Amino acid sequence: MRTYFEPDEDEEFEAAKDLIVRRCAAWAAERGSRADEVVLAAALESRHMSVDGRLAYWGRDQVRRFLGEYVPRYVVADQDVLERAPESLLTLLRHLAATGLLDPRGLGPEALATEVSEVAADYPDIIADPRRQSLAKFWTLLALDRGVDLHDEHALDRFQEDIDAGRVPYDHDLLDELALAQFTQPDQEEERAFAQPPVTLPLPAEAAEAAARSETVRRLKLLYEWADDRQLTSKGRLRAADARALAGLLGVESPEPLLAWARKAGLVRVVKGRLRRTAKAAPLVRDPEALWRRAFERFFELGAEIGSGGSIMSEWFDEIIPDVLNSLYGMPSPLPVARLQETVWLACQEKYLVEEDERWRAGVDADLDAAFAALAELGAVELSHGVADELYSSDLRPSDAEDDLPPPLPPEVCERLLVRLAEPGPLVRLTPLGTSATRDRMLADGRDVPLLGELADAPPAGLLGVLAQHYPEEEAAVELAGWLAAHDGDTEPLLQAVRDCPYRTRASAMLAVLAGAHPDGPTLLTRLRHDPVIGPIAMTALVEEGRLSHDDLTADDQLAMLAEAMFALLEMGGPEAVHDQLTTLPNPAARELVEAVAASPHPAQTALTEFRTLIADPLLHPSTGFLPGDS
Repeated sequence: MRTYFEPDEDEEFEAAKDLIVRRCAAWAAERGSRADEVVLAAALESRHMSVDGRLAYWGRDQVRRFLGEYVPRYVVADQDVLERAPESLLTLLRHLAATGLLDPRGLGPEALATEVSEVAADYPDIIADPRRQSLAKFWTLLALDRGVDLHDEHALDRFQEDIDAGRVPYDHDLLDELALAQFTQPDQEEERAFAQPPVTLPLPAEAAEAAARSETVRRLKLLYEWADDRQLTSKGRLRAADARALAGLLGVESPEPLLAWARKAGLVRVVKGRLRRTAKAAPLVRDPEALWRRAFERFFELGAEIGSGGSIMSEWFDEIIPDVLNSLYGMPSPLPVARLQETVWLACQEKYLVEEDERWRAGVDADLDAAFAALAELGAVELSHGVADELYSSDLRPSDAEDDLPPPLPPEVCERLLVRLAEPGPLVRLTPLGTSATRDRMLADGRDVPLLGELADAPPAGLLGVLAQHYPEEEAAVELAGWLAAHDGDTEPLLQAVRDCPYRTRASAMLAVLAGAHPDGPTLLTRLRHDPVIGPIAMTALVEEGRLSHDDLTADDQLAMLAEAMFALLEMGGPEAVHDQLTTLPNPAARELVEAVAASPHPAQTALTEFRTLIADPLLHPSTGFLPGDS
């Protein structure tokens, strides 16, 4: 059972959401916990409509976004349900933890309970503030207050007519506020960011050494020492003699860009027409890595100082350059600058609504080159020259395969790039320190940026769940090896996590990644064929791999695998998917199949109970059967 879906996987997400809500509600009922299904569903929807899309990843920001923004803005429910939303959210988080679904890279259950409790203190005021709702929620609540059936199109049409005719009283001032907020405040449905590959970061000592070698760090330190009460011109610039002296000291043609950088970084300031050092920056200047990171963060504010300063790229510098660095992140080989130039130019054209223009295009290319040069001197990127890896041209060629993705760029751009990439040209890649700093920025934006080694202390279920969904095969093997090294090579806790998982499709994915990443994976699967809990999953995997034939299975084995398949279908598609499958069979065969699965001694009790309740009971009960010919 997955807890991550691409934005266009609507049906798959809905099925997973319904499954988690259904299971969580049953789990809560057994414990007497609050679990309003509308809140559970909304919590999962809020995570699906986020920048990272991880349903089971929860931290401080996610809790506060849901209770402080998402619920008051979008969720329509009885007042009691809304008021008790923190309790329902806490139940969901505890269910995710208890079933091994909670992403270990977020907060643990106790820390999450603390976060929910802190938000709950202010929550009554939040939920009582009508200005926090969306326009859609405003009209929905108004319709419900007047008894309008939201599923009746004619009733909705009459409601709209009454509004247009002025027969429906409402708060016009509040409506105006909500309308203004809709255009000025960010929407809670965030744009999904591309998934990033797992990376390795430099060791602390390596990062410190790299920062100390940075030419920009050296120059900023020199500038800081030089800027000792220097008189500026009436326009706030260095006097000519001082500019020449500083340029010579720093070894640059013009010191103005570095001076602007130093001011953005808080190293110097202008006081009554004089340039002075900032006293509180002294500790920063003595710490090369801290100074490096401050300079990196402030670099994105230098659009007017980098390059010509007059191109159409300068206004969007703080948006374009982070996107460029994100494109470089995790790449296995240097990326051709030519390809980045094309994508940056397309972005500029879209923002400015301009057509192809050689002069403007040349300015954008030059500014991108200047940005790379500045980042190279900082030590965030490494520039080289050569023929780009085939990776960066393979997706530009047209393909006859029906299932291939369309080219990522317009046809004429692809043709132009294929010619350019066939010849040697400028290449760029992030340095280890640049990778670390770019990762920090993406983390701050809420993105999923896996780090090799970060799961060494993760609980077994969390480890296998993350590897199954977010790690490529090679990196999963590395991460698993690191986890085993930290746990004396003992696989038993991992196997027990598979046994304990009540979601059978999740358990299957966990076992698959364990067998695929473990050096003795094939042997492990064969041995687990006879495990009383994992056996049905292991046998299914062995059959799918062709290492076990149906002739090798006993009648009990075949029944266990049949039940496993039905449970998987129920989890992935819901009761409707199982109903559709059964209706393809003659009634006697369908009944026999359902009876056999329902009576089977399958070890997955949660899945078996759910199958009996949602599938077997409706089919076998004479008044609620769902197959053709049932009464």
